[in-house]
Amino acid sequence: MRYAQIVSTGSYVPERVMTNAELDAILGEPVSDWLIENVGIHQRHVMADDQVTSDLAVHAARAALEKAQTTPEDVDLIIVATDTPDYISPATASVVQHKLGAKRAGTFDVNCACAAWVTGLDIAAKYITADTSYTQILVIGAYGMTRYVDWTDKRTATLFADGAGAVLLRAGDRPGFLGAKLAADGSFHDYLGIYTGGTLRPTGGTNSPRQFVKFVKRFPPDTNNLAWPKLVRELMAKIGRPVSDIAKIYFTQLNINTIHYVLQDLGLAFEQTHTIMDKWGYTGSACMAMALDDAIQQGKGPQPGDLVIFVGSGGGAAFGAAAFEWV
Repeated sequence: MRYAQIVSTGSYVPERVMTNAELDAILGEPVSDWLIENVGIHQRHVMADDQVTSDLAVHAARAALEKAQTTPEDVDLIIVATDTPDYISPATASVVQHKLGAKRAGTFDVNCACAAWVTGLDIAAKYITADTSYTQILVIGAYGMTRYVDWTDKRTATLFADGAGAVLLRAGDRPGFLGAKLAADGSFHDYLGIYTGGTLRPTGGTNSPRQFVKFVKRFPPDTNNLAWPKLVRELMAKIGRPVSDIAKIYFTQLNINTIHYVLQDLGLAFEQTHTIMDKWGYTGSACMAMALDDAIQQGKGPQPGDLVIFVGSGGGAAFGAAAFEWV
């Protein structure tokens, strides 16, 4: 048997820090206290004018490759999970391949909004399991959403940030990937997104207005409170393990109170997760990989044999969870 194992991690945040106090000044009203109490965000990082999503992805990928003591030329496939690509077409993964120098690697993007990275994990693991020509796969979550933020809109300006997280999956002879569960509710497709630039509302020409991410409709406030525990329990039933076996669990870093609620619902302790939204804001498809890497760097990451769960959600609405035995 071949198993897909997570052998290394990497993350990257841009240098520019924007504090809640700066947003108070920009928006002309106090938002900091509410953000800290209800979301958990104290500050966020914003990419430089000369940076694009692929640059963030390359930084995170290089960090993961260095930790694994491998080279870009040894990578067989690059999957970039993003809904803020460099271009609509071609795939940002192709740009990353070029900038990274991973000349042998196949490439493609995954876009199911902020659930894309865990979906990419599922895809990559199954490539390794099913096809012996894939031995090492980079799965990179990359998020450049501040490029689409209207800084006068407090619903989006307070939340979104930029960053990237990567893992290197490698074929091994003992369990790593145990299974995954994906779900969606397409009735939410027009609630949150960047709704121009595609075939519905194409743009072009020098006079095209700048495009912004927008909350068009309000999601039910208990969307993730209900969806995440259900998804985790379905995944655990699928792999034949009780929820109590979970050693570490990493969530989409959208709301600290939701994470507390879901942990309590599952009967897990807060020490079994790791959060980064306080210092890095909401980094969408990158946030779970970034949280995992940050936990490892702080000496709080998974230990060999631990059952590790990733569970996330994104606009669309898309949901995904994956289970790994840590090596």
